[in-house]
Amino acid sequence: MKANPYRFWTVVILLGWVFDFLFWKKPLGVNFAIFVLLCLLTGILLLRADGLRLARGSGLLLLPVAFLAAMTFIRLEPLTVFLSIVMVLFLMGVFALTCLNGAWIRYSLLDYVFGYLRLFGSLIARPLGFAAENRRIPSGEPSPAEKRSAQVWPVLRGVVIALPVVAIFAALLSSADPIFAERFDDFIALFRIENLPEYIFRLVYILILAYALAGTFLHAAQTSGEKVEEKTWFPPFLGFTESTIVLGSVVILFVAFVVVQFQYFFGGQANISIEGYTYSEYARKGFGELVTVAFFSLLLLLGLGAITRRETENQRRTFSTLGVALVGLVIVMLVAAFQRLVLYEMAYGFSRLRTYTHVFMIWLGLLLIVVVLLEVLHRERAAALAMVLAALGFVISLSALNVDAFIVRQNIQRELRGAGSQSASQNRVDLDALYFVSLSEDAIPPLVDAFRSKSLPVAVKEKIGAALTCKRYEYKQNKTEYPWQSFHFSLWNAGRAFEEANKELEAYQVRDVDRRVEVETPAGETFPCYQYYDD
Repeated sequence: MKANPYRFWTVVILLGWVFDFLFWKKPLGVNFAIFVLLCLLTGILLLRADGLRLARGSGLLLLPVAFLAAMTFIRLEPLTVFLSIVMVLFLMGVFALTCLNGAWIRYSLLDYVFGYLRLFGSLIARPLGFAAENRRIPSGEPSPAEKRSAQVWPVLRGVVIALPVVAIFAALLSSADPIFAERFDDFIALFRIENLPEYIFRLVYILILAYALAGTFLHAAQTSGEKVEEKTWFPPFLGFTESTIVLGSVVILFVAFVVVQFQYFFGGQANISIEGYTYSEYARKGFGELVTVAFFSLLLLLGLGAITRRETENQRRTFSTLGVALVGLVIVMLVAAFQRLVLYEMAYGFSRLRTYTHVFMIWLGLLLIVVVLLEVLHRERAAALAMVLAALGFVISLSALNVDAFIVRQNIQRELRGAGSQSASQNRVDLDALYFVSLSEDAIPPLVDAFRSKSLPVAVKEKIGAALTCKRYEYKQNKTEYPWQSFHFSLWNAGRAFEEANKELEAYQVRDVDRRVEVETPAGETFPCYQYYDD
């Protein structure tokens, strides 16, 4: 970068233009993955041009970045795509912070916080400092900027003189050839005055993005090689007695809660009628509160561990014991909440929210176990790494699971398996095929596979066929143009799946009255397409 600053500025401005080319008025698709790849390759090549090499540990970050970037044009389920983008941006930031030392594995939570604050400061200040450093060389000779200026001004004068000359000849040639005239008019249309605000806006955000990328690359080159000292940002200030009282009080409260509610936790269907609760109330009551308690218990343990003075081995052992007790009780609560969720899914099937929570609870439980083990082993600093890996595991799990396809398969299998026990059959809700209409195109291939299955009961097949007809009608009504930058595997796969089922779906008639779309099944039943909801 220092060896050739003009090349550096040209590259970052080109990256800004590439962003505009990939994203301006284009839906999300393969463009995000392409831009991420270009930014990473550009940064690595700029570092290598300055004789800098990536640390081995930093290369590990590129694997999840590549996987999650690809998920943005493979999955369409909203939360999966959103979290994939957020995690990619976060990991790219971590890569910029530690690409030369690979120290992200040893970062504490505060290292991440202050590291990102420094990166944000670099986005603002470093490009200006870099430009100022390269304005004049020490010997007093003309700077590269001055040499380049002497070359640029003649070019600008030549362009100004050439414009009227070219305009005259273009007018004559347009009169001679109507096809050329049409092409020339299309070219001139790009420069119409009514498009000027748009061009100014696009130019501004291209330059802002280029400036931010310049700051990121400079930060990576100049500071990511610094050694990370495993130090505490502030000394523990809370006494052991105070901390023990707080932690012990919470443990006693959790013990009382678990003892009182033990039968209610694990009684299952046999205790649904306790206190007059309905099946739905039993499955749902207190579920969110239990998950919230588990989350804030984790924060409490981490917070107290960071600020509590433990001066003797006995104090450290006592604190660790209380931490183990706290996590053990929270795990019991999580198991209880998980059991309630399973009951609810057995009765009503899967939804997006239930699936998110299902996966989240597993990773939260694993994180709690790891954090308390680190506390016992006196490796509290590694809790930040555990939290990053747990968050990454949660996002990757949603991507690999394919949430909408998972919901379709599980709910259809639940319908085919039947109620199981008699008590479940009394409370069980039939297949909610209308919910499938609210899912993304990720759900189309498994719906088509189920619809074309020979073993599917006729009643279930008609529900799925009606839902598919609604989705196909919606798919055909979508007039959005998708250039190659917006190519999305899920849309492409959905189109192929619809082609396979088109003939069979012709038996379902679509009625669109005042934008209220309904489908008439071969059996003569009416299936609405317009009621969307989620839980």
